[in-house]
Amino acid sequence: MTHNVKYFAITLTLFIALSFTFERQAHAYVDPGSGLLIFQGISAVFSGALFYFRRRLKNLFVKTPKGIPQSRPF
Repeated sequence: MTHNVKYFAITLTLFIALSFTFERQAHAYVDPGSGLLIFQGISAVFSGALFYFRRRLKNLFVKTPKGIPQSRPF
């Protein structure tokens, strides 16, 4: 298993090095709207993950008494 991970890491490193070696110049630009779209996507993923894991995050910060069973709302 460790040999597979080692070979994968070496292959990935060589692939990245070769891709930078044979890089050609691109005649293009990124407009400001594209940066905002990327920021919006990242913030949507983050807020969606917080919404999905909200009970688990709440249980990390709120202590409940051990004698009282927790009710699970729908």
